[in-house]
Amino acid sequence: MIAEELDIVIEKNGAMAFDNAIIAYEPIWAVGTGKCATPEQAQEVHSFIRSRLAEDTPVIGEKVRIIYGGSVTPANAQDLFAQPDIDGGLIGRASLDGEAFLGIVEAAKGAS
Repeated sequence: MIAEELDIVIEKNGAMAFDNAIIAYEPIWAVGTGKCATPEQAQEVHSFIRSRLAEDTPVIGEKVRIIYGGSVTPANAQDLFAQPDIDGGLIGRASLDGEAFLGIVEAAKGAS
């Protein structure tokens, strides 16, 4: 499914269409559930996305920012953000809680 979605854009416009884009990935089973992929599961998909873009245009594979969007919390943020192909998070529910959001920001600083 992810390959098909990427390929639609790449076939029509080339990977350069992602030149100034940020790609957010959230597993379909996590949407609205509060569930989060393991860091390893998320890394596997982020790596796939980056590799697929690099097949068409290597510089885009290196340059594109790919963020994780599935229930990032202070408890899992540092482990997610420590993965080599996860460039940050798309913070949803936790952004409504100042302390939780601060915890995620602090975790991001610690992962870099």
